[in-house]
Amino acid sequence: MEKRWHILQAPEAEAAHLADALKIHPVLCKILVQRGIKTYEAAKQYFRPQLSALHNPFLMKDMDKAVQRITAAFEQKEHILVFGDYDVDGTTAVSCMFRFLQKIYIPENIRFYIPHRYREGYGVSREGIDFAGENNITLIIALDCGIKSAGLIRYAKSKGIDFIICDHHLPDEDLPPAVAILNPKQKDCSYPYKELCGCGVGFKLICALSRHFKLNEADCFHYLDLVATAIAADIVPMTGENRILAYYGVKQVNENPSPGIKALIELSGLQKSEIHVNNLVFVIAPRINAAGRMDDARKAVQLFIEEDDTKAIEYAGMLHSDNDDRKEADSSITEQALSIIESNDILIQRKTTVVYQPHWHKGVVGIVASRLIEKYYRPTVVLTQSGEIVAGSARSVPGFNLYEAIHACREHLLGYGGHFAAAGMTMLPGEVEAFSSRFEEVVAAQIEPAQLVPVLLIDAAIELADIKPVFYKIISQMEPFGPENLRPVFICRKVTDTGYSKVVKEQHIKFSVKQNNTILGGIGFNMADRFGLLQSQQPVDLVFTLSENNWNGEKNIQLKVIDFRPSIH
Repeated sequence: MEKRWHILQAPEAEAAHLADALKIHPVLCKILVQRGIKTYEAAKQYFRPQLSALHNPFLMKDMDKAVQRITAAFEQKEHILVFGDYDVDGTTAVSCMFRFLQKIYIPENIRFYIPHRYREGYGVSREGIDFAGENNITLIIALDCGIKSAGLIRYAKSKGIDFIICDHHLPDEDLPPAVAILNPKQKDCSYPYKELCGCGVGFKLICALSRHFKLNEADCFHYLDLVATAIAADIVPMTGENRILAYYGVKQVNENPSPGIKALIELSGLQKSEIHVNNLVFVIAPRINAAGRMDDARKAVQLFIEEDDTKAIEYAGMLHSDNDDRKEADSSITEQALSIIESNDILIQRKTTVVYQPHWHKGVVGIVASRLIEKYYRPTVVLTQSGEIVAGSARSVPGFNLYEAIHACREHLLGYGGHFAAAGMTMLPGEVEAFSSRFEEVVAAQIEPAQLVPVLLIDAAIELADIKPVFYKIISQMEPFGPENLRPVFICRKVTDTGYSKVVKEQHIKFSVKQNNTILGGIGFNMADRFGLLQSQQPVDLVFTLSENNWNGEKNIQLKVIDFRPSIH
């Protein structure tokens, strides 16, 4: 798929000033300035994150109320329920809070609850509240959910059950009648950092309770491997507190992971590798999510609260098996969906993709929607049957408001929800055709042609000669990478094939390219069909990231090629 290339800019004077202060390559300073790092002090905090820089948890609105209510629960020997969503953020948050409370309170008085994805749906559930009522529970700590559950929390209150909400989703005008709402995105919350994930907010409550009970602060940091996993999986900005927590969390994953994370690493075949954020995102997180997608997410919590290595391996094996099932379903459904589109000229020409088969697995339709966008870059809806109802997931392309487009199709829907980039909906089977037509009509009228072509953002232009060990070392120190702190993308113009580039495994290109007197190797995945352009010996512009290739004990810097095209400059 052809991409639009866009090279980012930075104020030259600010970049030059920073280069003078840091004494590193000017290109790297340009990238730092693009990311808001403009002074020596800011660079120091960025390259050397410190746990001491974490904000006082009591700066968060209602934190004092949350701590007081939990203290009162301890004094009255109340039963407490730790409640959370079924995804990575929710299950890790529940695991951290459950483990912490078990250490400082009566273990028998603490339960956890994860709603079933298909029987109960997202967030706080009536079934969960009824479970609390049946088990003499008078306080529920909701993690990664609750802010949009005003009606259900009123129901809990009528049954004598209090709620403490730890959430990071945008609040509605109608706030739940909870004892305390911990959410830095509240308009009247002055907490300095707004982008914590659900597990991050829960972690701040753990820190506040530790301070209140005068516990060793270092004990809070035992949970950072799970917090880092949640930050990575929830795709929140890798800035501020998130970056500090992820930095030390990844360090813990590598040095002293909890039995649950250790077991997942082992079953994933990563035990001999240094773990980075991308391993958490693409290897560990899918296995955790698979529990809720394919079966029951409670297994994920059982894994993360388990202290015995052998039992942890057993639980991790269940998640690993669920993930194998997920991958099989995901691959099969994607293949079927592509076949439906490719066999219909009308569908190919549309500005949207809407595909429906009643037998598709509900747990993977969101993933399939994302896969289809990789092939057909446009707003996409994948639908399946759930009982008597058709349910589906939608994904958008950057810059297009998917939620508003679905809102405009509401006459065909039973229910819908979501945000700018992703949404879900339900409808009657007889409305699928009408919804599909209306969705196409709405999107075609609103979307800009440029939004249907993917943009490749490039941080800076460099020469191959710039790529030296010290240059790569500084890039490595920019980790952990994530949104708003992505791995730098470079462009190098007018490079040529050395004659040693070749196709490997019939799909990929192993690059060997030169510019002036510098030769570097690299890999370009799924680019074999473009090998002829490289072979032509015409100069090409190469877009890539840098990585380290470790082969037979020898480490070399290599280009990870994202795109290339004939040089025109």
